[in-house]
Amino acid sequence: MYVSGDELLKLVALLGALGTVGTMLYKVVQWLERQKRQDKEIEEIKAEQCIMCYGLLATLDGLRQLGANGNVTKAHEKLEKYLNKSAHDLEGK
Repeated sequence: MYVSGDELLKLVALLGALGTVGTMLYKVVQWLERQKRQDKEIEEIKAEQCIMCYGLLATLDGLRQLGANGNVTKAHEKLEKYLNKSAHDLEGK
C-alpha cells in the first residue's frame, strides 16, 4: 500500500488537531480542580474568620463587663450587628 504525500499531511494535521483538543481538555480539567481547591480553602478561611470574630466579640464583651466604655462599646455593637446580619444572610441561602 502506497501512502501519498497528501494523505500523510492529512494524517499529521488530524494528529495535531487531536493533540490540541486533548491538551485543551486537560487544561480545563486542571482549572476545574484548582477551582475546587480554592473553594475549599475559601470555606476554611471563612470558618476561621467566624471563630476569630466570636473570640473578638467575647473579648470586647469582657472589656465592657470590666467597665470599658467608648470605643469598646462601639466596636462591640458594630461587631454584634455584623455577626447577626451575616447569620441572617446565611439563612437565606
